[in-house]
Amino acid sequence: MPVAASAIYFLNLRGDVLINRLYRDDVGGNMVDAFRMHIMQTKELGTCPVRQIGGCSFFYMRISNVYIVIVVSSNANVACAFKFVVEAVSMFKSYFGGAFDEDAIRNNFVLIYELLDEIMDFGYPQNLSPEILKLYITQEGVRSPFSSKASDKPIPNATLQVTGAVGWRREGLVYKKNEVFLDIVESVNLLMSSKGSVLRCDVTGKILMKCFLSGMPDLKLGLNDKIGLEKESQMKSRPAKSGKTIELDDVTFHQCVNLTRFNSEKTVSFVPPDGEFELMKYRITEGVNLPFRVLPTIKELGRTRMEVNVKVKSVFGAKMFALGVVVKIPVPKQTAKTSFQVTSGRAKYNAAIDCLDKKIPRTNRANLECRS
Repeated sequence: MPVAASAIYFLNLRGDVLINRLYRDDVGGNMVDAFRMHIMQTKELGTCPVRQIGGCSFFYMRISNVYIVIVVSSNANVACAFKFVVEAVSMFKSYFGGAFDEDAIRNNFVLIYELLDEIMDFGYPQNLSPEILKLYITQEGVRSPFSSKASDKPIPNATLQVTGAVGWRREGLVYKKNEVFLDIVESVNLLMSSKGSVLRCDVTGKILMKCFLSGMPDLKLGLNDKIGLEKESQMKSRPAKSGKTIELDDVTFHQCVNLTRFNSEKTVSFVPPDGEFELMKYRITEGVNLPFRVLPTIKELGRTRMEVNVKVKSVFGAKMFALGVVVKIPVPKQTAKTSFQVTSGRAKYNAAIDCLDKKIPRTNRANLECRS
């Protein structure tokens, strides 16, 4: 279900309209007054980013000192609306030199109106890629004095680029030193029973790249895994596990990846955009090796006292180490006094979030015990 936005407003913290654009005639011009009276002047401004007033819904998000408000009069996809706001802000920052605040909007209101006409048509989101928009909206915004001037180079052959197959990268890029940086960011989600058995465990990850390459390079990325896109076909003909491969589920790629070659050869081949971008996302549900094992024990010592004993043991090898490990032990909100016994380091009671904090700056062998 698309967004189907009726209007979009850019407001400052006082509620003054900086820029607004009406895409449909099913809402009146006083919608911003309803937002001020029923949302901004109440204590519910930071509680829920979606509010329904009358027959209209308001989706709002605060970026720096600016509120971006999308008004819809029909049922709309909330996630798609906020995704549009995030990508639109990223696109504005690429024109303004990395800054998006009230001053940047006032200094670039003509450019913003032109961009709003391009990125949304009759309330439906369109192309939000800065690389493609800069090919035919060549007006330069008022940039921040601290922004980089690397992207101020003229774009050659704009007509050829608009009609070309590679719309995310322009021709004529030249660097004195060709560099490629790759980072893998993963998040482990674990649900464990009171007896220590794992009930559910999955890993969500993404591959981030930063490329500074000349010309139009064709890169290939090799993965020592089995990428499973169709779960049913895997269940019917699943090969024997060798212990050295990892199955990736729910894989999504950047538009630069050649999907035809990936489907036929299982090779991630792509012409990368210039600068930073997210190459792919994935999820792992099987064969997950946990880095730590947590063994908690809780005893009630009467109506007003309790004892918590938490042991954390590392599972990884001695040649690896962990940085910035934080162990948080939640406690009841009525906690008035705490005492600690830790095997190493220090622990403290954080009353703001009702938990005990134990921080480990660096360790290669974690066998810690915290008793409180």
